[in-house]
Amino acid sequence: MTISPVDFASLLCSRLCHDLLSPVGALNNGLELLNDETDPEMRARCIELLNDSARVSANKLKFFRLAFGAAGGFGERVDVREARQAIEGLLGDNKRLQLHWMVEEAELPKAAVKVLLNLAMIAGDTLVRGGTVTIGVEEGTEATEIVLRAEGPRIVLDPELRTILTEGAADTAAVTPRASAAFLVHTLVAEAGGSVVVSEDAGDALMFGAALPHR
Repeated sequence: MTISPVDFASLLCSRLCHDLLSPVGALNNGLELLNDETDPEMRARCIELLNDSARVSANKLKFFRLAFGAAGGFGERVDVREARQAIEGLLGDNKRLQLHWMVEEAELPKAAVKVLLNLAMIAGDTLVRGGTVTIGVEEGTEATEIVLRAEGPRIVLDPELRTILTEGAADTAAVTPRASAAFLVHTLVAEAGGSVVVSEDAGDALMFGAALPHR
């Protein structure tokens, strides 16, 4: 089943607003504290918190612009450095997450970059106690293959996300904003005639794979 463009845009907007609510709210709270604070040391602390919240907000916006929007231009391929910077910014704001980047290609098809970004976000979210996200990509003559490994002391993947990633949504009305990234991944890969696989829960590691055939 497919979902209407309007409904899908609403899901993405809801996800974006949810993820930005915390850092933007922190900015607002910090400004209020700064207006009322007179102690120099506390004002310096408020400014530090404001800088942190502003950086997190900017990193999230840069990531969402490339993962969900039209960033990277209107060509068919995207500079991989943009994808790496976006993922580093998103995961780097969580001090408990580390990124291992194993991508040698200089450019990738735009659809593959969006799949890569959204899978990276999902993989990072599964590491509830921190860990490492390892990303590898191989662009062959017939397909672009993407592999991510999430490794950490505790991994939690919502069954809804697993099902949507690998099978799509049987009832699109039940797709939640939290699952919008998974739905986008499945849709992009399915449109290319490919597939998404997610390994079984192995306790401390989880693998995500996507193959996008070239047309």
